[in-house]
Amino acid sequence: MNKTNRRNFMGKSAVAAAGVGVAASSTASAQGTAPQKRVIYANGKKPDKTPRFSGMVAYGNLLFLSGVGYHKEGDIKVHTEGVLEQIKKQLEAAGSSMDKVLKASVFLADLKDYDAMNEVWQGKFGPEPPVRTTVSVAGVPGKSLVEIDVIAYI
Repeated sequence: MNKTNRRNFMGKSAVAAAGVGVAASSTASAQGTAPQKRVIYANGKKPDKTPRFSGMVAYGNLLFLSGVGYHKEGDIKVHTEGVLEQIKKQLEAAGSSMDKVLKASVFLADLKDYDAMNEVWQGKFGPEPPVRTTVSVAGVPGKSLVEIDVIAYI
């Protein structure tokens, strides 16, 4: 797929889905062409022991990236920048990019950090940012002040 903005991507998908309906999914399954789940490992190698969760999973042209935190010293701006940089690297390694993110979930350790997190967030996803949910939670694992997960397309 050439570089397309999210609105066009979703619009074409919705029109195509409406036009072919349920028949497409049953035809794809019958022909054995249904999308397959692919786990993408950070180092490219499956671990010896089954992990608690997968860090990145692709299904068809969708990419699901688990929550990313930042476990070093710093304020919310440092943490947000660190998390977004990690997400960018992981997306690019999987063949996607920040401007292909469709949905993001942001978990803040403290809601008072909302404005400062948004200062760093602004513009990181291109001119058409993804839909987003932001909540304050009782705790983010480790020392991270923020955890972010995303859904993107490849």
